[in-house]
Amino acid sequence: MPILIAGLLLYSKFKKVETYNVFVKGAKGSVNLVLDIFPYIVAIMVMVALMRASGITDFLIDILSPMFKFLGIPTEVSELVLLRPFTGSGSYAILKDIYTTYGVDTYVGRCASVIMGTSETLFYVATVYFSQTSVKKLSYAIPLALICNIFGTVTACLICKVL
Repeated sequence: MPILIAGLLLYSKFKKVETYNVFVKGAKGSVNLVLDIFPYIVAIMVMVALMRASGITDFLIDILSPMFKFLGIPTEVSELVLLRPFTGSGSYAILKDIYTTYGVDTYVGRCASVIMGTSETLFYVATVYFSQTSVKKLSYAIPLALICNIFGTVTACLICKVL
């Protein structure tokens, strides 16, 4: 990091860019970004909390467990697979529970680790990026991202099983 920062400062000096002023201008723009996306993020966080509290997550896990088992995804990581697209911090809490229950060097622990590394909180990312662009039709982006998430999860579990 120090080398990267020093390199950026040297590059900005070479290009005669006023680094501090550009930084302040960017920081000022980030305040507006936070204000724009805050309602969307709150909605996602409330939805995740309601899903867990109401038992919908457990219901979905019970329904989807046979399909997950068929795809090679351990049922112990089902909650992680379901909630990862919605919440990052909630996913880390689930990952910690998996580590505590099953250990880090188990098949389930390794699968959970790789799932965290190969998936994204795509609804959060979509909220941030699409709220700042003119893109309003998400009919292809979200389903395709979910399919890629599942494909990455299946591949991760397969690789963990082989290794």
